[in-house]
Amino acid sequence: MMMSRVVLFSGETVGIIGLGRIGQAIAKRAEGFNCPICYYSRTEKRDSKYKYYPSVVELASKCEILVVACPLTEETHHIINREVINALGPKGYLINIGRGKHVDEAELVPALLEGRLGGAGLDVFENEPTVPEELFGLENVVLLPHVAGFCHL
Repeated sequence: MMMSRVVLFSGETVGIIGLGRIGQAIAKRAEGFNCPICYYSRTEKRDSKYKYYPSVVELASKCEILVVACPLTEETHHIINREVINALGPKGYLINIGRGKHVDEAELVPALLEGRLGGAGLDVFENEPTVPEELFGLENVVLLPHVAGFCHL
């Protein structure tokens, strides 16, 4: 039996994969909750005040909440894999607002079921519109239809 844990967003370290327009908007909002911000991007943003990590695994090991907000490319396909999930760990939360194929769901689902990952918030899925059945009913998962096109940052 999996026990749910209350997540307090304030003060948690937020790691962002992709510090473009959307990633920066997320960082700005998270700062309002006193969240330290760190990020991974293909290249370090010299003008950024946020802590840069040169690998996604290192970023995941340094944050409690990991947000995927990068474009889908050949390099970012399955950027969230077993190694990243394990680095985020049982107290970490993955938020994917990018594209479904950023996350290797064959690794994500067992990690959530086994408690190797604390939880996930997903509004995109690897094989849309199909959502893995195992995710329904999990207390550590929030599923939402993709609404990014309707939001203005």
